[in-house]
Amino acid sequence: TDVWTSWNDSSVSVTTFVSSQPVEATDDAFWDQFWADTATSVQDVFALVPAAEIRAVREESPSNLATLCYKAVEKLVQGAESGCHTEKERQIVLNCCRLLTRILPYIFEDPDWRGFFWSTVPGAGRGGGDEDDENARPLAESLLLAVADLLFCPDFTVQSHRRSTVDTAEDIHSIDSCEYIWEAGVGFAHSPQPNYIHDLNRTELLKLLLTCFSEAMYLPPSSDSSNTNPWVQFFCSTENRHALPLFTSLLNVVCAYDPVGYGIPYNHLLFSDYREPLVEEAAQVLIVTLDYDSSTSSSPTVDGTTTGTAMDDVDPPGPDNLFVNYLSRIHREEDFQFILKGVARLLSNPLVQTYLPNSAKKIQFHQELLVLFWKLCDFNKKFLFFVLKSSDVLDILVPILYFLNDARADQSRVGLMHIGVFILLLLSGERNFGVRLNKPYSVRVPMDIPVFTGTHADLLIIVFHKIITSGHQRLQPLFDCLLTIVVNVSPYLKSLSMVAANKLLHLLEAFSTTWFLFSAVQNHHLVFFLLEVFNNIIQYQFDGNSNLVYAVIRKRNVFHQLANLPTDSQSIQKGLQRKKKTPEPISRTNSQDGVSMEGSRPAAPAEPGTLKTSLVATPGIDKLTEKSQVSEDGTMRSLEPESSQPPPEGNLPSAVSDGEPWSGEASHPRRDRRRLSSASSSGQWTPTPDWVMSWKSKLPLQTIMRLLQVLVPQVEKICIDKGLTDESEILKFLQHGTLVGLLPVPHPILIRKYQANSGTAMWFRTYMWGVIYLRNVDPPIWYDTDVKLFEIQRV
Repeated sequence: TDVWTSWNDSSVSVTTFVSSQPVEATDDAFWDQFWADTATSVQDVFALVPAAEIRAVREESPSNLATLCYKAVEKLVQGAESGCHTEKERQIVLNCCRLLTRILPYIFEDPDWRGFFWSTVPGAGRGGGDEDDENARPLAESLLLAVADLLFCPDFTVQSHRRSTVDTAEDIHSIDSCEYIWEAGVGFAHSPQPNYIHDLNRTELLKLLLTCFSEAMYLPPSSDSSNTNPWVQFFCSTENRHALPLFTSLLNVVCAYDPVGYGIPYNHLLFSDYREPLVEEAAQVLIVTLDYDSSTSSSPTVDGTTTGTAMDDVDPPGPDNLFVNYLSRIHREEDFQFILKGVARLLSNPLVQTYLPNSAKKIQFHQELLVLFWKLCDFNKKFLFFVLKSSDVLDILVPILYFLNDARADQSRVGLMHIGVFILLLLSGERNFGVRLNKPYSVRVPMDIPVFTGTHADLLIIVFHKIITSGHQRLQPLFDCLLTIVVNVSPYLKSLSMVAANKLLHLLEAFSTTWFLFSAVQNHHLVFFLLEVFNNIIQYQFDGNSNLVYAVIRKRNVFHQLANLPTDSQSIQKGLQRKKKTPEPISRTNSQDGVSMEGSRPAAPAEPGTLKTSLVATPGIDKLTEKSQVSEDGTMRSLEPESSQPPPEGNLPSAVSDGEPWSGEASHPRRDRRRLSSASSSGQWTPTPDWVMSWKSKLPLQTIMRLLQVLVPQVEKICIDKGLTDESEILKFLQHGTLVGLLPVPHPILIRKYQANSGTAMWFRTYMWGVIYLRNVDPPIWYDTDVKLFEIQRV
């Protein structure tokens, strides 16, 4: 209790606060000491008000805690009403803001208190308790509307438009907040004069807003899409008259931010950057307001209109979220350009760092930016097409590959790996992405990969190979996603480098060993994906791909072994015995060929003691994607899944949770698979001859076998005739060769396009809140509170 006393040396005894004696709400002298007169920082508030004290008040004198919350909200409402013209009013508003940021998580962690803010307080702030209570708002609504008003309060959070004395100051109710948008960009051309005090005040208010929205952290994960966040739902509804200017302000502040400033190296060491904390907070608030399951709702269609309108008689199935609505309706090319350039600039910032260490400010909020980019592509198909229209998409691709490569060994960054792969899966469903990958890769980002000369497609394949061969074991559920991306782009890859071609064959070699194929129920799918990659390139891009053809010829024994894979019980058991001797899922020999890029550092595991948050399992690739067939003219038509037959090859059982090893017993094979394999008494899955036969007979080897049949004798003849041992001569021969009329009829191109589903919506919610939890350490808003959405673990 003496901690509360030290809050302010007031003559009123604060001990009564924790005692069970209720303090009257009318006792202003008592309550004012919590926010009046003192200039405290948010860090002070966290130090002065320990968790134990808040919980003690909650348990022992609930009425006092209720009154404190109600009085603090009342002060914010009054501040918003008056327009905060005096320094004293601003101080009170900021102190109440900090106090509520401190207390709210302790309200949310207790189920009995969770409804408190949604109850109405008799006569709440309506100038007396005598009028009708039906127009009294729930406390949460009053709080959210007050914060929205305060975010457009002249001389407090925005530049005043008129030179004024206190008497003629702008009336907060008559101002059009659309004229006070914080930054130029989408839908707003005027860039206000930067004012660091305004930035600081906005940051504090956004911190409170984010804390209000964080009730989601205290509910266990549920795939029930009706589980909307009431705070976000109200804030993003038509009740909030500032919804449009606030959405625009948040988006523009993020996309206009340039951490390098005027390009003077090391300038961030000389000057504080007040904009960066605001940009981080804005990015976090923005992605939380956009947390919306598009698979179950009237989601925006390709032309950007929504399928249902707010005027319909029936309620639309999803929440009427204005932020999602505005995002889906952005359509001007210059707006798309502004957003894409801004996101790409910020995502590339950590890559710039590696050249001149510490020369520019290094931003830390790339995970929030990736979620934002995902939301933009998911909710606004026009934006997605714009991104893929030019090679600007590569400015997003290269940073993502950099993050994937850098984080692959760090188990605390498994979530970052997932979102990077999800974004690439979404992009790879569009033909243009595959076409863009043919652009030569010339910017040399210092990465721990072999040096090569080639295209962005080579970069993608080399990084994916590195993730699979030397990544953390928790990444195994992502292998099918990584290979699906390569399959999706493969029909468009004009010429792979020798390095990339060898990487693909090294993967096939590793995945087609008997012990790997027989050790888990879905491992053979990886071989199917790789064969599909080779088939697509041979059938559709044979001419430019002599490197790949040569690599296939050199490693022809791998294909012959697959075609002759033994299916008898004895051989299966022998194959599994070999597994015990080789614990590594993939041999790392030969994967380190070539020197790494200058300035690169190998991916490091997480520092001991690093905190990480758990993730829910991601759906299997068959749930994540739907198959589309590409017609002759390049258009796609969706293929209906055949429900009566066993799932087609390339569909995996649902993926395992983040922490599970990737083994048969962890996944959930479908019934038809269980029939073909036998479950041993321990419940562990074991392979059977029938099971091996069931998929071996479907291996798509015809095209490659025909290629080998035609080309191997020709290559051998050249070598014997000319006494050749030189690769370049053989490659020259292959470049001029043709297989026209000799290969089977080209198969239709199949693309597995990402499809929105409630499983990924839930995954994004837990990932996003996990990131926000770990990134808010100063002050540590949610630290040591009883969150339920994820578990916090130490590495």
